[in-house]
Amino acid sequence: MNLLRSVIFYIGYFAAMLVCGLLFLPPAPLLPLRSRYRLLNLYNHFIIAWFSLVCGVRYEMKGREKLPDGPVVILSNHQCEWETVYLQLLKPPVCTVLKKELLNFPIFGWGLRLLHPIALDRSKPARAMRQVLSQGGQRLKEGLSVLIFPEGTRVEPGKRRRYNKSGAVIACRAGVPVVPVAHNAGECWPGRDWIKRPGRISLVVGEPIATEGRTPEEVLVETEAWIEARLEEISSVPRPAPEELARSVSR
Repeated sequence: MNLLRSVIFYIGYFAAMLVCGLLFLPPAPLLPLRSRYRLLNLYNHFIIAWFSLVCGVRYEMKGREKLPDGPVVILSNHQCEWETVYLQLLKPPVCTVLKKELLNFPIFGWGLRLLHPIALDRSKPARAMRQVLSQGGQRLKEGLSVLIFPEGTRVEPGKRRRYNKSGAVIACRAGVPVVPVAHNAGECWPGRDWIKRPGRISLVVGEPIATEGRTPEEVLVETEAWIEARLEEISSVPRPAPEELARSVSR
């Protein structure tokens, strides 16, 4: 059943991408940025709803009312593609930090380019860090929020990876709050397996974390502690044991 559901899901996934590409991409460059986001994010709305309908997934979202006015830096754990789709809808317009290879995909990548992402070459980490700091600050000045996955790559449920402090640095330099987000989407949408699973995706938005007068290290420690505590609550897959966590963080 999960195999059949997944096949049907991907038929709709790629059909929607083609239809939205034909209908939305031609007029999108002519629109102001906020209107462009609303138009192109119709695809995201469809994918979130289609995934729930076809794959038997229920959503439990908490804390969206905590989002403040004005630009913020959103820091979220990263398990799969689902959160990259949904978090575009959380506080638009939002600029996402992503790997530049995604911009090369036909239709999908073309749409991404129109949303002013920060596209990084992960083979050059020092240059990527400078790019995140400079472009992230500029996006915040332009009134966009910035979405960063501080783990840097997808991490399977039940595993943990060292958090990168670039998002906290951007927020502290700009004096904007960090909004922490935790979710368990990888339990239904596996990051490295195309077979989807029914279940419940829980996503929690935390209270904004103030950055003024604080160091990036302090902000990152608070953010990571909050995300990990929420994952303990919402995950059906156990979090790493202390000895396993020590090994993974030391790598």
